[in-house]
Amino acid sequence: MESQPNNPLHGVRLIDILEHLVSTYGWEEMGDRINIRCFTHNPSINSSLKFLRKEEWARKKVEELYLKSLKRR
Repeated sequence: MESQPNNPLHGVRLIDILEHLVSTYGWEEMGDRINIRCFTHNPSINSSLKFLRKEEWARKKVEELYLKSLKRR
């Protein structure tokens, strides 16, 4: 496995990203920031993981929000 020192997402699991965002923002604000159904209609970690694993564009938006939230700390 190659080292990726310049990649802040290296080694961070998608479930950990989602749990961090839910605890930081909550589902409602996440749905406001990223308008996808898995955040706005009956949200759950499992449904979000399933959708984000399929849709790269949505996963990228979630990763961007995660990185922004880390900078705010």
